[in-house]
Amino acid sequence: MNGKAFLALLARDAHVARRNLVPLMFQTFLQPLLFVFIFGRVMVGSGYMPEKYKSLLLPGIMAISMVFTGVWAVAMPLIGEFQFTREIEDRLLAPIDISWVAIEKVVFGLIQACIAGLVVIPLAWLILRPGLELHVANPLIFACITLLVASFSACGGLALGCSVDQQHIGLMFSMVLTPMIFFGCTYYPWSALSNFPILQKIVLINPLAYASEGLRASLVPQFPHLSLALILAALAAFDLFFLVVGLKRFQKKAVS
Repeated sequence: MNGKAFLALLARDAHVARRNLVPLMFQTFLQPLLFVFIFGRVMVGSGYMPEKYKSLLLPGIMAISMVFTGVWAVAMPLIGEFQFTREIEDRLLAPIDISWVAIEKVVFGLIQACIAGLVVIPLAWLILRPGLELHVANPLIFACITLLVASFSACGGLALGCSVDQQHIGLMFSMVLTPMIFFGCTYYPWSALSNFPILQKIVLINPLAYASEGLRASLVPQFPHLSLALILAALAAFDLFFLVVGLKRFQKKAVS
């Protein structure tokens, strides 16, 4: 791999992001802000949810923000570059293997997903106090899970961006991302599905469930959650799966 070419591609995306800083900030910060305010402040402040729901909800909001941001940051530019601007052709001329062009997209999406997830914590701290109780007992575990979730979102964006046509973007969000959110243990812990044993087992094929449970385990371990070993293994497996699928789809589209 030509490291300079890889860094140049990364710098190019960073330059584009700086030029579009205001829209990017709205895209990154507005959604988590609304989630935190509506579900954490309004619902709890109105008495519809108990006070402790603030802490239970925060990891799910963080997971949603990371997944939406990572998928959007990778999939949407790829769809545009392959089908409209053809900018991808310039990138493919770089002195670098085709796979690394895709990996650069993943790395840049991973960075954006991490930022979108981490910004939820100070926003929640400002909006949801008092009553928010976070306990990061092991910062290393928290960092590891955050990176795995961000990688899953970026790799998933790569796979979707190379598999979905422009006219099917709406279908991608309605048929893929929306069910993932509602059955991804974002608004409730996995144990809350114990009265629905079949559904409880089915949601284990949803990577967002492990993302939400992993962040819940590392941020608010006082609530029930899946075992950390299972969460780490599942997230790593999903990351690898989506990366392999995404790279194969990218190479197929790049040479066609």
